[in-house]
Amino acid sequence: MPDLRGDNSRELLKNLRNTLARVGDGQARLDRITRLIAEGMGTDVCSIYLCRDERTLELCATQGLNPGAVHKSRLHFGEGLVGRVAAEANPINTANAAREKGFRFMPETDEQYFNALLGVPIQRLGSVVGVLVVQSRESRLYSDDEIYALEVIAMVIAEMQELGAFTGEGRAMSKPHQRPLLIRGISGQEGATEGVVFRHELPIVISEPVADDPEAEKRRLLDAIDRLRISIDDLLSANMSDAGGEQREVMKAYRMFANSRGWVTRLIDGIDSGLAAEVAVEKEQSATRARMARAPDPYLRSRLHDLDDLSNRLLRLLTEKESADDVAIPDGAILVARNIGPGDLLSYGKALRGIVLEEGSVGSHATIIARAWSIPVVLHAETVTIEAMNGDVILVDGDQGLVHLRPEETVKTAFHDKIAMQAEAQEAYAALRTLPAVSTDGIRITMHMNAGLMVDLPSLVPSGAEGVGLFRTELQFLIRNAVPKRDELARLYSGIMDSARGLPVYFRTLDIGSDKVLPYMNPEDEPNPAMGWRAVRITLDRPGIMRMQVQALLRATKGRPLWVMFPMIAQFEEFKQARQLVMKEVEKEKALGHKVPEEIRIGAMLETPSLAFAADRFFELTDFISIGGNDLKQFFFAADRQNERVRRRYDTLNVSFLSFIRQIADRCDALGTPVGFCGEDAGRPLEAVCIAAMGLRSLSMRPASIGPVKHLLRKTDLGELRSVIQGSMDAGNTSVRPAVTEWMGSNV
Repeated sequence: MPDLRGDNSRELLKNLRNTLARVGDGQARLDRITRLIAEGMGTDVCSIYLCRDERTLELCATQGLNPGAVHKSRLHFGEGLVGRVAAEANPINTANAAREKGFRFMPETDEQYFNALLGVPIQRLGSVVGVLVVQSRESRLYSDDEIYALEVIAMVIAEMQELGAFTGEGRAMSKPHQRPLLIRGISGQEGATEGVVFRHELPIVISEPVADDPEAEKRRLLDAIDRLRISIDDLLSANMSDAGGEQREVMKAYRMFANSRGWVTRLIDGIDSGLAAEVAVEKEQSATRARMARAPDPYLRSRLHDLDDLSNRLLRLLTEKESADDVAIPDGAILVARNIGPGDLLSYGKALRGIVLEEGSVGSHATIIARAWSIPVVLHAETVTIEAMNGDVILVDGDQGLVHLRPEETVKTAFHDKIAMQAEAQEAYAALRTLPAVSTDGIRITMHMNAGLMVDLPSLVPSGAEGVGLFRTELQFLIRNAVPKRDELARLYSGIMDSARGLPVYFRTLDIGSDKVLPYMNPEDEPNPAMGWRAVRITLDRPGIMRMQVQALLRATKGRPLWVMFPMIAQFEEFKQARQLVMKEVEKEKALGHKVPEEIRIGAMLETPSLAFAADRFFELTDFISIGGNDLKQFFFAADRQNERVRRRYDTLNVSFLSFIRQIADRCDALGTPVGFCGEDAGRPLEAVCIAAMGLRSLSMRPASIGPVKHLLRKTDLGELRSVIQGSMDAGNTSVRPAVTEWMGSNV
């Protein structure tokens, strides 16, 4: 067996590069590559499988198997040993393939004569685009050197494919970034839109994957690493003085990765094998992402994410790629990214028509901002950052969680019809703007909108909202690198009240913690942050923040009425402490001679089931209650609303949850406490009318939902609907949704 380290490895890679340079079609290149690899590694078989879609592999070239199987033999990810390599993004090395777990015999390939098998993923930036396989008649395990060599070759093949070296007949060999692609994700925000791709991070294309001069490549790499370390040191020095103990430890760990000898050694090993510096970095980055996917420990995943981020920074330095900030936002821009924070998203303003993320969560603040802007969002759209290129036509279906990239004309036509129908519906809703939300049996529902930014307020009047039922004050804290100043907040809050033109604005005090961690706040290592130190629990333990915010709110009113509410109240005592803090600040403002609000209404967010069972004195003392439906539902069902595997299992129209909502409404009504409902379900017409039928007379939602909800409310007899719901409950149903949907179809 030849030595595949050092000169022999580089010679094989140079031969592959020369194959790329030859005139000829993609099939000829692939055929020659399989021959070169089989000869260079001394194996009986070499085969290349490429992805024809996101979950299917196709045999595209082989040396040693039946050539008649090429483009006919296909495997799904996870099917057979080759499919396992693709699904797990990990090599498989076996001395007897037929006895290996998951083996699938494909008679068309004539592979029954070969025992040993080594398969490695062909991947780029962590995304599997194919599988490279060698086989031998002899029963043996391939050496570590052979595995490493095949992984290096696979990286070069991945870069060659990205450059379009294997274009030919069939989907598996179509030109990269040209074919239509359907990507399935989940809905982060409803709606449908068409536009062009705008990348948050520009893609990196490597034109020379193989290096002639390893020493020169090492110098380039080490120079880039030195610049990386200097930039990190500068970044950390600028932030260390304000950082707490745990934050300093996180920063030091980040710097430790940048100075890791093991990391640098692995990169240099890749260069010694013949790779260009950029490809060596990508090879290690792909391995890191594969480890991230398998790591069960959240802490380990976060540390691996640091290493992944360092690789991205290093690639930018090596390629001297321009920043996405230097690229003008095109008309009809659809933002495409792995993930994005609220600060970065806000920097784009309202120029975006939609957002598609590979990661993200329905509860993230970036998603909340997108909802406020009423633009469709699709989350968990796997491979979109690999496939999408700036300027590509893209259709975003936020209702179904689908993304059509470079769609065919038939798909575009159907999509245009859907957009046109939605536009017609919005015109019909606009006609209801000045009309009250009154049901056919005369019940009046107050319609409020949710907001969190000054740019949201222009939607107040056009939407027909009767005020802001929830103003999320934490967004102003999340988008800054330091705590906002009191006077700065006072000016902001005053401007919000001015824009509301006398309509009420319910300010929710700082709701941080859980998934909303301030960049300048010491991170807390909590096993379950959603149920940990968050919201009012933080501000009661650190009252200086709440006092500053309350002072800003009091001064912003300039004597006008003030509505303020506390998030995540779990017991009466917490509300009393928070309320007393507000009243003390009112007295201090008076003593300073400052003008105080002519009227102050202090309420609570009911987001924990425990608060519904508080003493009567709580309901008598609080001026109003706002049911925070998103959090209440996750605590009621013990289902994390950011966990896609469980959050959709539980229906808002579940009998137990609706009964609980009715219980809260009845108790508030008996004690004279105004109560409303705020959350995603308030903006879903069917859910909203059922919540109203349970006794809620105030709903707060994103501006775009007010029209559809009002439209259905004005056509519904809430008394009859309540009877339908009760009948479904009495029948022992788990959810009232089927009964309500049937009744709506016949009566509304």
